[in-house]
Amino acid sequence: MLTPDQKLLIARKLDDIGIDIIEAGSPITSKGELEAIKTIANEGFNAEICAYARIRRDDIELVAGCDVDSVHLVVPVSDIHITRKLKKDHETVLGEAIEMVGFAREHGLIVELSGEDASRADLEYLKTLYQAGIDAGAERLCFCDTVGVLVPERTEEIFTELSNLKRPISIHCHNDFGLAAANTIAALRAGASEAHVTVNGLGERAGNTPLEEVVLVLEALYNMRTGIKCEELYPLSRLVSKLTKIPVSHNKALVGSNAFTHEAGIHVHGVLEDSSTYEPITPEMVGRKRRIVLGKHAGRASVNLALQELGLEATEEQIKEITNRVKELGDLGKHVSDADLESIAETVLGIYQEAKVKMEELTVVSGNRVTPTASLKLQVSGNEIVEAATGLGPVDAAINALRKAIAGIADIRLEEYHVDAITGGTDALVEVLVKLSKDERVITARGARADIIMASVEAFLEGVNRLIQDRDGGQKKEWQKLQVQKH
Repeated sequence: MLTPDQKLLIARKLDDIGIDIIEAGSPITSKGELEAIKTIANEGFNAEICAYARIRRDDIELVAGCDVDSVHLVVPVSDIHITRKLKKDHETVLGEAIEMVGFAREHGLIVELSGEDASRADLEYLKTLYQAGIDAGAERLCFCDTVGVLVPERTEEIFTELSNLKRPISIHCHNDFGLAAANTIAALRAGASEAHVTVNGLGERAGNTPLEEVVLVLEALYNMRTGIKCEELYPLSRLVSKLTKIPVSHNKALVGSNAFTHEAGIHVHGVLEDSSTYEPITPEMVGRKRRIVLGKHAGRASVNLALQELGLEATEEQIKEITNRVKELGDLGKHVSDADLESIAETVLGIYQEAKVKMEELTVVSGNRVTPTASLKLQVSGNEIVEAATGLGPVDAAINALRKAIAGIADIRLEEYHVDAITGGTDALVEVLVKLSKDERVITARGARADIIMASVEAFLEGVNRLIQDRDGGQKKEWQKLQVQKH
């Protein structure tokens, strides 16, 4: 999924925000993974660098050869894993675990002895294995809820009992039932001194415990200092999402696009008066900005704010009319973009802004034996521009050609691209939403066509024209702390 260079980039960010231990991967996986782990281990990070290994000599030898500080040594401990997966008995696995802890210690590795599927294991057997591992030299222990079946009450009971082992113990949760963060917090409160987490909750199946949720729950709800630079959590989330190509759910806690977004009029009014009315923490705490969106729930306060951010002034009656038209779009189930708002406002206020960039021609060639290529002709303030570009697909090629054509006009970046089918069938009407940015300004625009390429181009051009337009010969007001985006 990630190249060695990408893994190193993420590791640097993790080290920078204050992560204590970075598990860089499992060297037995592939040659590329091994090289990535070596590179990370030799970067001189403040964080301890760890690698994953099974209770096998060849795994441990590869880990030791990567120059890491520690090994996450994983031992299957449940009946189902021991008898069905390994086809061994409990005593054999116990003996192998003891032997491999000693083998890892001989190679100078810090050993974190981990019980795989511990939440479905016999607790007495697990404690026996942990104690034997401690006697063999294990410095840390780990309890894995491998299939996510723990509940917080049981987690608290288990970790209260395991804290008697006199070694630091960590919690490793999966999110199959959506309880990974809750179980992790319960374990930490009951005596765990370390938590295994992932950025954005990435991981097998439903994922693992999200780093950002655990950190903010501890910081904001339990008033515990974690040592993590919280304001860097959102930039880290965006980086990981971009590199892994795994989008973050819009309603994901703290880092989802809707986490600090307000539409309902009563909410917007309250937030403008005092942000704590409808926000448990400030968005700046995780490196974010507040957004006010417009839709059928929008009130006049949010519309007026949006108009101010666009550099437009309106009377109370005009604001009321614009608000009504915004609500009408929302009632039709349509996304209300920045471009939509400006079009409505220009109509109500009697302003006409002619598009500076107009499409004259567009040709796209694509196929299974052809590199997708787009060529186009634009009219830009009366001047003709011809450009061509390739892409991963026809839409990508068309957008790349557009970006090349306007490169000399403005530095406009495509931040997000989203497409929905409005109707069914192969001739479905599709709606494309894009988020574009120029300097400090961000705008959304929409295109709707039966042709996804033309819908994408329409949306992109609409956004470009809005971003490069000036009003009254001057620049629009700079965006303030309340960043506005319509959706």
